Amino acid sequence: MSTTDWAEALRHRVHRLAESLGNLFVESFHYLALFGIGAITAWAAVDAFIGMLAKGSVSVDDILLLFIYLELGAMVGIYFKTNHMPVRFLIYVAITALTRLLISDVSHHHRPDAGVLYVSGAILLLALAILVVRFASSRFPAVPASGAMARRASPAEDGDG
Repeated sequence: MSTTDWAEALRHRVHRLAESLGNLFVESFHYLALFGIGAITAWAAVDAFIGMLAKGSVSVDDILLLFIYLELGAMVGIYFKTNHMPVRFLIYVAITALTRLLISDVSHHHRPDAGVLYVSGAILLLALAILVVRFASSRFPAVPASGAMARRASPAEDGDG
């Protein structure tokens, strides 16, 4: 074996080792971040729920807030299992947050104004965005990438991330 061959073989081994260590660090950070986001979401949901119990009453705002936490938790779970960020879930969270804002605004101010139209229009645009994402994901399904990190989403989440 010549010196050049030996050096090339060593370079390939070092490259494989560096790639393996890099993948380990990236995946470790990925899982640590997911567990952190999931734990913080659960903590915030429990805190909101305890606040509702302490208040002694529950409003529609409170229920919608719990739905937002539910959607965030579902996003973390789907991302953990499939390694895809479901765009639809982000849009669902935005729709729920805008609906919460709309209900809160109308129930506290008791006077519908142009703001109601703006928020309603934003909700309509987000609903149309979901329609577009659903159509695009069924018409043009995502092609899974090769590698250890590429896991296929279930049909409900195809094409969303």
